[in-house]
Amino acid sequence: MPDTGPLDGIKVVELASIGPGPFAAMMLADHGADVIRIEKPGGRDVGTSRSDSDPMLRGRRKVELDLKDPGDVSKAMALIEQADVLIEGFRPGVTERLGLGPEDCHSRNPPLVYGRITGWGQDGPLAPRAGHDINYIAITGALDAIGTQGSGPVPPMNLVGDFGGGGMLIAYGICAALLPAKLSGKGTVVDAAMVEGTALLMTMPFSLKAQGLWPSTRGDNLLDGGAPFYGTYQTSDGKWVALGAIEEPFWNQLIEGLGLSDPILNNRMDRNTWPQIKAMFADTIGNHSQQHWQEVFGGTDACVAPVLSMEDAPQDPHNAKRGVFSEIGGIVQPAPAPRYDGQVAPTPETDMRAVDCQKILAEWSQQ
Repeated sequence: MPDTGPLDGIKVVELASIGPGPFAAMMLADHGADVIRIEKPGGRDVGTSRSDSDPMLRGRRKVELDLKDPGDVSKAMALIEQADVLIEGFRPGVTERLGLGPEDCHSRNPPLVYGRITGWGQDGPLAPRAGHDINYIAITGALDAIGTQGSGPVPPMNLVGDFGGGGMLIAYGICAALLPAKLSGKGTVVDAAMVEGTALLMTMPFSLKAQGLWPSTRGDNLLDGGAPFYGTYQTSDGKWVALGAIEEPFWNQLIEGLGLSDPILNNRMDRNTWPQIKAMFADTIGNHSQQHWQEVFGGTDACVAPVLSMEDAPQDPHNAKRGVFSEIGGIVQPAPAPRYDGQVAPTPETDMRAVDCQKILAEWSQQ
């Protein structure tokens, strides 16, 4: 695999937005695509992060164009004519009004993969409405399933809707559409809706429910913190450890490390025993520090891990060895993933380089 990445030679135009659109563009750039981000003159909207301190804007160049100016729209279209991919994250109908909708672009560039990322999708009752991650995950069953018995639904930051069900979904859809577009010369429109991506991420919980393995309400099931062997416990120093000892061999190593032998532990899959076992675990784990439990379980398959902060995670020995995080331009951030042939992707630049549109057009025309 060349150092440039598997998407080397793929040209992408990104119409500036926030959240999942830039994340998808970052992923494509991380894997070798040449991404040009079109921003309005003066940069990003007030209240959003600066390009020199936002890892999601890494690895690409930018051109400043006013898409309300017909002359600048023509310049944007000139870039799109030579691109393999377009990414836009506006509400339905916006790019059509700008003259940059799918029909406009495909008439000038038939093989173009036109990627659209929205919360609700391009149609349906909610399509024209505003929304955020929390709203998209609320109507799919995801938000209702996350939290403890007494907490009510707990927003999992904006990881599920914006990034897992949004940014990664559109990046995947674009890559899936590129191959037939290259083979046939006919592009397509990738309609990625965060509500649908979130529902897709809920496939396993829906599967467990269908099998009768997710019978209860929030916080009382196998993988939502209800089971004593799959959850978090506070340590004596106010920190936390995470347990994931689902399978019996892992459970046995967990019990051995905790030094417990109560007969009730033989009935770990009996839901009636869960409150008592959880109380036993909480008392035992709470008697020692997080470091103590790391030392006890460090060489085992008990599936015990320290719960680390964002400040501490990059220093974790495994993360450090694998290069899970990088420091780019003085900013600590997640490194590109996945890897190819075991190789870590090249370190991208964090600060977007501003370039003239004509320079990009001349460069792309030679490829």
